[in-house]
Amino acid sequence: MTDISSRGYVNTDVLVSTEWLAAHLNDPSIRIVESNEDPLLYPSGHIPGAVQVDWTTDLNDPVRRDYLDRAGFEKLLSRIGVTNDTTVVFYGDKNNWWATYAFWVFQLFGHTQARIVDGGRLKWEKEGRELTREVPKYPTTTYTAPERDDATIRAFRDQVLQHVRAGLPLVDVRSPDEYSGKLLHMPNYPQEGALRGGHIPGAKSVPWARAINVEDGTFKTADQLRAIYEQEQGLKPSDNVVAYCRIGERSSHTWFVLTYLLGYKNVRNYDGSWTEWGNSVGVPIEKNV
Repeated sequence: MTDISSRGYVNTDVLVSTEWLAAHLNDPSIRIVESNEDPLLYPSGHIPGAVQVDWTTDLNDPVRRDYLDRAGFEKLLSRIGVTNDTTVVFYGDKNNWWATYAFWVFQLFGHTQARIVDGGRLKWEKEGRELTREVPKYPTTTYTAPERDDATIRAFRDQVLQHVRAGLPLVDVRSPDEYSGKLLHMPNYPQEGALRGGHIPGAKSVPWARAINVEDGTFKTADQLRAIYEQEQGLKPSDNVVAYCRIGERSSHTWFVLTYLLGYKNVRNYDGSWTEWGNSVGVPIEKNV
């Protein structure tokens, strides 16, 4: 794959290579964070110095269907040894699904000193780089966060309804069978979570994984991404876009691609996604089956 700086992204500094990370494992100004779908991966072996941020126990409120609040975020970052000046470098399984999800949550609290490892855990492992089972311990810090910003990059159900009525663009990043209504979840996963299948009316089907190279999980070039989102689907960087999937993790990946790699200024992630929409009474649904 070509060097990150030569791929034509609007923001090249939001990605770091595995080579860069290997050279900065002992850099005190960064904190490496692994965030996975599979919680057993981190204890089985992780990048030296990396801490684990679990999407269920660390990022979500234990009672409400919502994310942690400001106090919870401050406590989390203090616990993993992050200051307001620390650059947080995310990576994970599933071609960085959960890494971009964690990145997105961090942006709700304005921690802009954040990066994604291009290729994630897959590329690191394929290159035979070092993994360890040693869990690092860092001194507790004092982290100060603003109130969570739910307005800029997050969309709620009623806002999505208004979006649909206004005819504004939505991107459904799930698999084609989920989009059509044939499946309620990805193939080979339990078919649960929603009472109805289908997609939000007017949504364009652009499976999230089209943005990555399957051989190593790296992101495609800007020209390749524009061919997918703009030439095929007619999106423009000036558009007001809402992305969604089933619970918001795959759509955070597409949000990251559109926002940072292609420079779209107004993209929101609907984290309620199909689990909420497919269970809501009275909302419009389209099916292709």
